Amino acid sequence: MTRQDALSKVPAVTLGFWIIKILATTLGETGGDTVSMSMNLGYLVGTGIFLTILVALVIAQITAKKFHPALYWATIVASTTAGTTMADFATRSMGIGYAGGSTLLLACVMVSLFAWHRSEGTISVNTVSTPRVEAFYWLTITFSQTLGTALGDWVADSGPGYEGGALIFGAMLALVALAYYTKRFSVVALFWIAFILTRPLGATVGDLLDKPIDAGGLDLSRPMASLVIGVLVILCILIFPQRAGRHPGETAV
Repeated sequence: MTRQDALSKVPAVTLGFWIIKILATTLGETGGDTVSMSMNLGYLVGTGIFLTILVALVIAQITAKKFHPALYWATIVASTTAGTTMADFATRSMGIGYAGGSTLLLACVMVSLFAWHRSEGTISVNTVSTPRVEAFYWLTITFSQTLGTALGDWVADSGPGYEGGALIFGAMLALVALAYYTKRFSVVALFWIAFILTRPLGATVGDLLDKPIDAGGLDLSRPMASLVIGVLVILCILIFPQRAGRHPGETAV
């Protein structure tokens, strides 16, 4: 084991990783909506709550001495719930709409990745082993989660609905997986594309579960849906092997 492997605090990118990630993003949608809508706290207050939790968890993640699965996935869930309320605030409360919000958030993701690459010479998760790189990692993740929420809402509300949106983003993820197995594309770029796409998939599935029937959803209780998905996340963390690992590709970009 190399020194970098020993210091790695991100999980190996496996099928189990992606299953938990999709569940976590779905939980982020239902959990964020529970606080901002069901509890009537609004997007701004919800954002403040979840950002506070996220910052605390990111600090804990960065200061940790080794990979802790529970801490890592709790931070991912916090980033998805914060992303939900931030995206809703940007696209609805700020009045810039889905197109404006998605464009703004895409720019944030690209700037974060550019700054990371400019600083480290790579954006590969192979390198997430120092506090500075971890800070770039979690900033990029949070922006990507927020972008994914906006994209999911934009596609679903543009005609396909929540079920159609889930199918669209699921198909896009399948294409990314196919591209990975052809070994003709940068695995680092494919990782970040897949990471972003799992968020709108989770957003549309979450909305499908808890939105009213007349709006195309199943009208399930947001708190109950969040509880069930949360239990599934915990079970998957326990079932799937959780170990610090390297990105499947070895070539940085």
